[in-house]
Amino acid sequence: MFEGGEGVGKSTQLRRLEARLTAAQVAHRRFREPGGTAAGDRIRELLLHSDAPLAPTTEAALFIASRAQLVAQELQPALARGEQVLLDRFLLSTYAYQIHGRGLPEASVRAANHLATAGLVPDLTVLLTLAPEAGLARAGARSGHDRIERAEAAFHARVAEAFAHFAEAGWQAAHPECGPIVAVDASGSEDEVEQRVRTLLAARLPAFGALA
Repeated sequence: MFEGGEGVGKSTQLRRLEARLTAAQVAHRRFREPGGTAAGDRIRELLLHSDAPLAPTTEAALFIASRAQLVAQELQPALARGEQVLLDRFLLSTYAYQIHGRGLPEASVRAANHLATAGLVPDLTVLLTLAPEAGLARAGARSGHDRIERAEAAFHARVAEAFAHFAEAGWQAAHPECGPIVAVDASGSEDEVEQRVRTLLAARLPAFGALA
C-alpha cells in the first residue's frame, strides 16, 4: 500500500504499478481510501468535498467506517481469491491525520481501527515523503484543494512529522498492526520516483521483483 501526505504522488505510483501488474497478468485489485465501495464513496464525498463542519471524532469515525466496509466487502474476498491488493491509504493515514493531526487519543483510534480492519496487516507500506508545502502545491495544481488539504499549515506539519516517525523501527515495533513501513523519497520526476519504488518492491516483495 502507498501512504504519505498530500500531493506526494501515491495515486500516480499506484497507477504505474497497476499497469505493470496488468501487463504481467497478475491478478490484482486497486482501491483508495476513503472509498472503494458504494458506501465508502458517499463517505468520501462528505469527508473531502463537503463544506459541512465535522468534529475530529466524526471525521475519524467516517474514515474508519469507510475502511470497515472496504475490508469486509472488497479486501477480504480479493485476498481469499489470491489477488494482490493495492491500496491508496489505509489505517496509517488515520494515525497521521486524526491522532497526530487532529489530536485524538491514540488508544481509542487504534481500537476502532482494529475493529475495522478485522486483523488485516499490510505486507508492506511504501511511505512517499515530500515537504508538506511542496506536496500541497502539487495537489493544488492538480485539482484544487479538498477539505483536508485546506487545513492550516500547522496541521500538515504535524501530519508530516507523524509520517516521518512511522518510518522508525521503534514505532513500527510498537504498532505491529501497521506492518512494515519503508520511506521513499517522492521528490523528482514521476519516473525517478517509480524507479525508487520498483527497487524497494523487488527487494521486499519477491512477487513484484519480476515485473516488467
